[in-house]
Amino acid sequence: MLRELAQKRVLLTGASGFVGRHLFHTLQAAGCEVRCASRNPERARRRHPNRDWVRLDLEDPATVQPALEGCHGAYYLIHGMSDGEGYEEREARCAGTFVTAAQRAGLQRIVYLGGVQPAGPCSRHLRSRLRTGEILRQGAVSTVELRAAMVIGNGGSSWAMVRDLAVRLPVMVLPKWLQNRSQPIAVTDVVFALLAALVLPDAMVGTYDLPGPEAISHRALLQRVAAIYGRSRPLMIDVPVLTPSLSSYWIMLVTRANGKLARELVQGLTSDLLAADASIWQRFPHYQRTPLDQAIRHAFEDEKASENPSPRAQHNLTSLVKELDACMPR
Repeated sequence: MLRELAQKRVLLTGASGFVGRHLFHTLQAAGCEVRCASRNPERARRRHPNRDWVRLDLEDPATVQPALEGCHGAYYLIHGMSDGEGYEEREARCAGTFVTAAQRAGLQRIVYLGGVQPAGPCSRHLRSRLRTGEILRQGAVSTVELRAAMVIGNGGSSWAMVRDLAVRLPVMVLPKWLQNRSQPIAVTDVVFALLAALVLPDAMVGTYDLPGPEAISHRALLQRVAAIYGRSRPLMIDVPVLTPSLSSYWIMLVTRANGKLARELVQGLTSDLLAADASIWQRFPHYQRTPLDQAIRHAFEDEKASENPSPRAQHNLTSLVKELDACMPR
């Protein structure tokens, strides 16, 4: 089934972002002709001159259909959390613009990476992620929505926050909501699922959760990251009245996180972020997900590389193509 992708053109939005950078190499290894989308293709081309760049600005509908013309499928890896107030409306409007243009361009498949449905009330960020998926799936183009919690890998925003907190702080003030759990997943496993979603039979399209192999509290994750980094276990002081809004200011002081992004991400941690029954791994029961400790070690190792993704990661991503061929449902 994967052979069908050979020489087919795929539009990769978010190509210069964390997940997009990793996915690009795997799509190339699968034989795809990858068209990378950017609001500023000239600047992107200076960084990666050997890639095919096209202008796509979802706030400028005239750029969308030309970017999609001639493509078999497209990855929707776009979000507007760091764009300030009103991003929910912008994200919904952009998703509508994209799906309308995709229908007109004759696209065969959209693959969207969104966020997990929380056990409790939705934060603004997660509500917008879920709404975006709903809009894309309502269109006429066959769409697969994958829902992930934290993606572990060098360059990821959520991972960077956790990494900096665990490594830099000798004493941690821990609000009650850090007891909530999620299922962090290695970026390599996310890329496998994204590639698989592009070739799933139409009868299997839908919404799938994308959990890592271990459910863990945010507090325990901080401890795990600190231990793997090699530092002594930090002192942790529980403070039940520290709200997510106040916590975001604390995170901005300690980490490299963008302020607006930090506020939105922290608001999404106030409930458990655990997979529902509909997991993509049920379609690929023989795929071995990366253990949490190994994903953390790889993220630390990749920090030292001159490239992102690192040569190690690129090698692993290329091997996913063979692994997918062996795991595809028959």
